[in-house]
Amino acid sequence: MLKAMRKRIFIAINLPEEIKKKLSEYQSKLPDLPIRWVKKDNLHITLVFLGYLNDEEILEVCKITEEAASQNSSFFINLKKICYGPPKKMPPRMVWTEGEKSEELGKLQSDLENSLLNSSVKGTESEARPYTPHITLGRIRTWEFRKIEQEERPAIDEDISLNFEVNSIEVMESELKRGGPDYAVLESIPLKS
Repeated sequence: MLKAMRKRIFIAINLPEEIKKKLSEYQSKLPDLPIRWVKKDNLHITLVFLGYLNDEEILEVCKITEEAASQNSSFFINLKKICYGPPKKMPPRMVWTEGEKSEELGKLQSDLENSLLNSSVKGTESEARPYTPHITLGRIRTWEFRKIEQEERPAIDEDISLNFEVNSIEVMESELKRGGPDYAVLESIPLKS
């Protein structure tokens, strides 16, 4: 009997095209870091990462996501800074864009997380730290980064101001490939209007 295919699943906010374009312009402005840049079309904000799930679990995730979306209204996200991440991690693992914490985003993320924790879907772990939205622009190749003298490492700390409205959330599949992951939207769910 064939084992059911498991897919790598996460719930995300996808970005409007003009925001992706602006963020990918920042990627090209940054100095030659030992980094693997995220493709423009893959830029997103992860709300909950679930890991490998079977079809039944994915259906349940879609139902839970619909339920959470129906209880949360559209809202705006303000992206404010491009920097190394996660904070205080040395050497850093990524270059990312930080967004402002917002009540609406915090509520949406915790509604999703709590509903998933109370479901039969495995792999959901509650984050101990408060949720701060971020967009990974690139993953640093740590061993190469360590070879760069500390004073020669570029300072990445740029204030930006990009706003966009969030009207939907997506259940996404991530397929890991040699050239980086491919993402596919399994279901796009509108927020309460």
